Amino acid sequence: MREGFGQFCPIAVACEVFSKRWTPILLRELFAGSQRFNEIHRCIPLMSRALLAQRLRELEAAGVIASVADPVPGAAGRVWRLTAAGEEFRPVLEALGAWGQRWTVPVRDENLDAGLLMWNIRRRLATDRLPDRRVVVEFDYRGLPPSYRGARTFWLVIERPSAEVCLHDPGFDVDLVVEADTATMARVWLGHVTFADALRDAQIRLRGTPELARQFPSWLLLSHFSKVERPDVAAQQRAEHRATAD
Repeated sequence: MREGFGQFCPIAVACEVFSKRWTPILLRELFAGSQRFNEIHRCIPLMSRALLAQRLRELEAAGVIASVADPVPGAAGRVWRLTAAGEEFRPVLEALGAWGQRWTVPVRDENLDAGLLMWNIRRRLATDRLPDRRVVVEFDYRGLPPSYRGARTFWLVIERPSAEVCLHDPGFDVDLVVEADTATMARVWLGHVTFADALRDAQIRLRGTPELARQFPSWLLLSHFSKVERPDVAAQQRAEHRATAD
């Protein structure tokens, strides 16, 4: 059975590489800095490890990525890096993400994933704004759908310039606790609502050192797409309806 489109059109053959299930998300992780198999899989846990390995082989065969031995001394695995051909997908993914931010409703119950939210927060922290000491922030998420099977409590251990997400209590004193409705925190992350509004509505609560609680919102750089302007879709639909009626 033919898997491709059977066309020599450059769009068709490019889609045979890019548009397979999970491939754009895999590339998202590579562009975000993930290089090792487990790092990539951590943010796409619904993708089977076998399929991830297959997609990595396919992208390598297509010249989009290249693998090399892990440069960490003593490490036995391999790391994947984007080639020049792979880097050319960056504006494609940027445009795709901007479109999704502008025109879709990404925060729905079936899309809530506290783990993905935490990995994204870790990657987008303004660590230069933190105190010059170890800071431990506990995140307690609520409002997840019954079907969600992932962790609900996380610890973010920050020691400038790095930060790590722990799924189990790391054993350090906690400086700040963030209690959050998951959907609200996702909307804050995407720039749909402000942190201040979420605090005022008690959808997010902060407990701990008052000074750190005041500083905490400034540590969040938010999503790469948070500055993309969203249209007033309801107003636009009303205007289109009036135009059609006229």
